[in-house]
Amino acid sequence: MSAFSTSTWAAVAMLDVQQLRAGYGGGLVLHGVDLKVASGSLVVLLGRNGVGKTTLLKTIMGLVPQRAGNIRLDDTSLDGLATHQRAARGVGFVPQGRQLFLGLSVLENVAVAAPTRRQSEARRIAAEVLDEFPLLAPKLSAKAGTLSGGQQQMVAIARALVAEPTLILLDEPTEGIQPSIVDEIGDLLLRLRDERGLTLLMAEQNLGFATRLADSLLLMTRGRIVRTVSAKDLLADKNLQHEFLGV
Repeated sequence: MSAFSTSTWAAVAMLDVQQLRAGYGGGLVLHGVDLKVASGSLVVLLGRNGVGKTTLLKTIMGLVPQRAGNIRLDDTSLDGLATHQRAARGVGFVPQGRQLFLGLSVLENVAVAAPTRRQSEARRIAAEVLDEFPLLAPKLSAKAGTLSGGQQQMVAIARALVAEPTLILLDEPTEGIQPSIVDEIGDLLLRLRDERGLTLLMAEQNLGFATRLADSLLLMTRGRIVRTVSAKDLLADKNLQHEFLGV
């Protein structure tokens, strides 16, 4: 049975963040973030560099300490949980820059995230997930460091899928990737939403990519989400694009 089968991926998630505060050292980056992501939707965080998009995703994942506020996935509180505990409850993360093990093969990079300690079983699960990535089919034994940026991004997404998450957080998935592969990644994310019912929250700077995919867009500035807009409304408002994206 494919790791992407309907029975395996039927569960969906709903993320609810209230008054979230977080930062590094003695400084705050997030100043009371509120957001809701509906089950089975694809929501995009937009904002200029430095407004807190990456910090927000990392805080939801447990990689940045949560100073105040609440994070809930469905009916489960994630407050106080370590990163691996959040992953076990259905949160997957695709970090900015991919962060692969460049000296390991594609299959090994994906298998390392499988929820089992048995190497043979981990490789089997990884191979099933990678069946859904035809561009990687001839590259399973290749070292990750030899791949293009787009191919590496697909490996990072496959790695996040191995643990069968219900919510996937993606940080700048199109950064440094050639346009042809950007389209492939967009199609993959839409398939995860539409066919598998996954919930996706993505930080992105590519306006065309974001508006093509998003059910809704959250505009962020100075550590807060200040507005929710549709793709149609954002594309029609040049002043809004300039204010939040500098385009």
